[in-house]
Amino acid sequence: MLRDILSGKDKQVMAVTDVIAGAAPDVILLTGFDYDLDGLALAALADRLSALDAEYPYRFALRPNTGRATGLDLDGDGKTGGPGDAQGYGRFAGADGMAILSRLPIVEEDVADYSDTLWRDLPGALIGGAGLTEEVMEIQRLSTTGHWAVPIVMPDGARLTLLCWYATPPVFDGPEDRNGRRNHDEAAFWTRLLDGALSAPTPEPPMVLLGDANLDPVDGDGRPEALLSLLSDLRFHDPLPNSVGGTQATRQGGANKAHRGDPSLDTADWPDDPGPGNLRVDYVLPSADLRIVGSGIWWPKPDSISAPTVEAASRHRLVWVDIEAQ
Repeated sequence: MLRDILSGKDKQVMAVTDVIAGAAPDVILLTGFDYDLDGLALAALADRLSALDAEYPYRFALRPNTGRATGLDLDGDGKTGGPGDAQGYGRFAGADGMAILSRLPIVEEDVADYSDTLWRDLPGALIGGAGLTEEVMEIQRLSTTGHWAVPIVMPDGARLTLLCWYATPPVFDGPEDRNGRRNHDEAAFWTRLLDGALSAPTPEPPMVLLGDANLDPVDGDGRPEALLSLLSDLRFHDPLPNSVGGTQATRQGGANKAHRGDPSLDTADWPDDPGPGNLRVDYVLPSADLRIVGSGIWWPKPDSISAPTVEAASRHRLVWVDIEAQ
């Protein structure tokens, strides 16, 4: 009865907490989570999880580039101050950011935030063909939302570094493919960083690269070359998390008649007509010095009793990987 009288947003929050509490991860990266200076929203979510006996005493978020005003007309509509004029598309400062909930201590004083890296400063950047003016290129950051390296302390006292990012969708632009180019370079950033090609400290293993790349390696729109390089990088494992629900949810018809990838690996459920259909866009890649104990995608069969809750939580499904030191 209670669920029937809740607003749509409240039902979504309840579904999100049900999914997180059910999966019970030690650490979770949330994307599309609005940032506020005092962390009140994240604390409220943690309180709701606590009521479900899912305790997350450690929380972390930084102000994202989404909604961060530039004072320039980035989208060319003749006006400034709109969502398309921010460093990353956002209707207000802090919109659709990232956040971490953890049962393990977060070493906040050692966090590296690369989110102010200028797009033009990335070696090999594809910004040259994006149709940006020199004025815009002087201030345009690479990260749509952010790129972070966040150390956490494991139960044995060792550190594990989380490499977190949330990229722009490679669509919603024109023939210059500005978003497609930026999406490519947001994935390429990690390779450049780990290769020591940037003027920033290089993270050391053990580490886990995780986030929403907003890109499928074989299906949908975008430039997958940089993502494919990450997935095949010998410094990481790709555990290939999968689900039966993703396979059963993929329609053989409509937009999905050209679905080339393994549907069991898909992590997000977009409409088939119109739309890209189901895609693999969310990733958890542990470094090669870690052992994979298990992995999967929290995507139940369509006729499962938990399917409506998972669908109400998000079009993105929770991706999980269990790891331990070798």
